[in-house]
Amino acid sequence: MTTSRAQRPSPGARRDDATIAGLEQENAQLQHAVGAHATVDQAIGILLATHRIPPTAGFEVLREVSQRTNVKLHTIAEAPIGWTWGQPLPEPVGQELDSAVQRHPYRVDALSQAEQGLKCSGPARRWGGRR
Repeated sequence: MTTSRAQRPSPGARRDDATIAGLEQENAQLQHAVGAHATVDQAIGILLATHRIPPTAGFEVLREVSQRTNVKLHTIAEAPIGWTWGQPLPEPVGQELDSAVQRHPYRVDALSQAEQGLKCSGPARRWGGRR
């Protein structure tokens, strides 16, 4: 007489399930990191264009604002991107961005013409007003 029994997963299969779950979680974290990195890069580009600062200074400004406001860097970076689409900047973020840009020693308008390379016409834009 034979009886039918449901197959039990082998101990190795349980590890495979755990491995798959771990890899799925790692994949989700990496996808989030790539998206956050792209957002930060876009915000740096906006700082370059609006305040005439070099890329390294743009990152330092975002990092400084993140630390002063206790808001994650990628969330701070979303604010200037939204601003370009007509959204107002959150109160502390806009003020901190202005302050950080003004404090930064590497502003292009503070450099000599020889160091500037390409000269931008017009004053740097302030966060308070629209373009």
